[in-house]
Amino acid sequence: MSFKRRLSSLFSSEGKLEYAIHLTDTGRAVKGFALLSRLAAAGDAEASFRVGRAYLDGLGVPPSLEEGARWIYLAAQAGHIEAAFVLATLYTVGLPEGFEIRTSGEGLDLSHTPQVGPRHPDFHLGLRWAKIAAEAGSPDAQALLGYILTNGPADLRDLPQARSWYDRSAAAGCSQGHLGVALAILQDASTGEELSSAARHLLEAAKGGLGTAFDILGRMYESGSGVPRDLGKAASYFHEAAERNIVTAQARYGLMLLDGTGTPRHYGRAETWLKRAATNGDTQSAALLGDLCANGGDLPPNLVEAAKWYRLAAEQKHAGAARALGLLYLTGSGVHQDPDVAAHWFKVASEAGDAHADADFGNLILAGAAATPDEKQALHARFEKAAEKGDLVGAYNLGVCFAEGVTVTQDGREAARWMQKAADGVVNAQYWYGRMLLEGRGVQPDPTQALYWMEKAADAGMAEAQVTVAGLLVEGSINGRQDHEKALSLYRNAAESGNVDAMFSLAAMYGGGHDVPENRPQAQMWFRKAAQRGNGLAQMMLGRYLVRGLAGVTDPVEGRIWLERAKTQNIKDAEVELALLDEAQLDDDD
Repeated sequence: MSFKRRLSSLFSSEGKLEYAIHLTDTGRAVKGFALLSRLAAAGDAEASFRVGRAYLDGLGVPPSLEEGARWIYLAAQAGHIEAAFVLATLYTVGLPEGFEIRTSGEGLDLSHTPQVGPRHPDFHLGLRWAKIAAEAGSPDAQALLGYILTNGPADLRDLPQARSWYDRSAAAGCSQGHLGVALAILQDASTGEELSSAARHLLEAAKGGLGTAFDILGRMYESGSGVPRDLGKAASYFHEAAERNIVTAQARYGLMLLDGTGTPRHYGRAETWLKRAATNGDTQSAALLGDLCANGGDLPPNLVEAAKWYRLAAEQKHAGAARALGLLYLTGSGVHQDPDVAAHWFKVASEAGDAHADADFGNLILAGAAATPDEKQALHARFEKAAEKGDLVGAYNLGVCFAEGVTVTQDGREAARWMQKAADGVVNAQYWYGRMLLEGRGVQPDPTQALYWMEKAADAGMAEAQVTVAGLLVEGSINGRQDHEKALSLYRNAAESGNVDAMFSLAAMYGGGHDVPENRPQAQMWFRKAAQRGNGLAQMMLGRYLVRGLAGVTDPVEGRIWLERAKTQNIKDAEVELALLDEAQLDDDD
């Protein structure tokens, strides 16, 4: 600032205000605040507003919600439009309970309460001040007013008026206005033209850095709604939204990094984003992290870490995570062994809708988890008592006891008897009983009934049953019944639930030679998923696809890597493929 301008600041309030702003903007906020305070005390509305913002932002003075609200209120009362908008925002976001701005006597009094704790929005006061600023032409206030009229209590809602204010705000170039218009359109969008219009407004909102706009654009580009489907753009928008702490985008971007969808696969970054989403409350991300730690992913399994993430999701009633945590406690894997705690988590899983959780309690111990003979006998007695009272889960677990011979002498006939009783209501029992009928274990073989029971389990969502039934439908080995379309659907459902055998079989069906449309890019994708999870045959097939370019892209370097991995698992066809690859490279060298 020139000497002349600085000198003028000593004699006029306008000059003093300009000088105070200059001090604040050039890193001398403490001096600037001192001068602004004097001007505010003298009744200058702009200075009052800036003092209020300084207190709210902690700029040149320790932060204080009380003082910030007080000065903002004074400025708004004096007709300062931006102060009215900020005051409306404070009321709409909410002030701590008991925190009330009120006039008293000549000045302004503020009830002295702690500035922490849950916020309590006051949409009615928010509306009052937002409307004052909106009618005075503030685009930000117009967008806020649209938000209140859309999301406030029922007596304030007015969607046509909200849309009108959003439109005015967007026309003035306000990012929040564009976002409001987009959300209003998407609320009832039924045509491609409407979706495209929403996308255009979202793109404008994204220019203002709004995380919600990035998140919605990511979903639109991922699904091809209103814009051409583009997974690369989807991943980019999810990344931008994730950086702005949009939890759903953190979870989605983490998944895309994990699978290499729309962005190069990167396990470490995927884990980082999934952890951020999980700690921000996304239960699905927490459960997935538990699975990754339990199964190993790109790293050795870490059951201690798995238990931590499963617990985070289970405490929020995630059925799969609660069941997985129960299994860890049942077997003492990553946590101390405690059947009572295991039973608690199985109950949580069952109440949250996991159809298999009830049957897990005995199944895992009986299938080999550590337990003393006395503990196993007590468990057997418990199941027998429950089964005799008509409890189907008890009947199933008792059937497992006899089938596996863990707590008593193996007895296929008794196993089949109890499995048949349990099959009326326990999905696991339907599958077990179907396998017994198919193999003739403890009963006369009956392939027709076997397929009936296993198909019931498959239709209920049991992945192992889906894989078995799909195989039978592909081969047509029972009564000549072939149904490749249903087999494909069953394999897909099981693969999407994480079953590696289903991933391989689904890829094989997409690869051709079956009564379903050939889709080699899909085949390669599922071979890759199975290969990444250690399936040797899938590693060999992925290598073959990459070397020969069967899905349209040839990559002999990566192909060799997968063939080498398959070879270490004694997959003979992998050795043949490697030999052919070596021959081809020698011919190229000649």
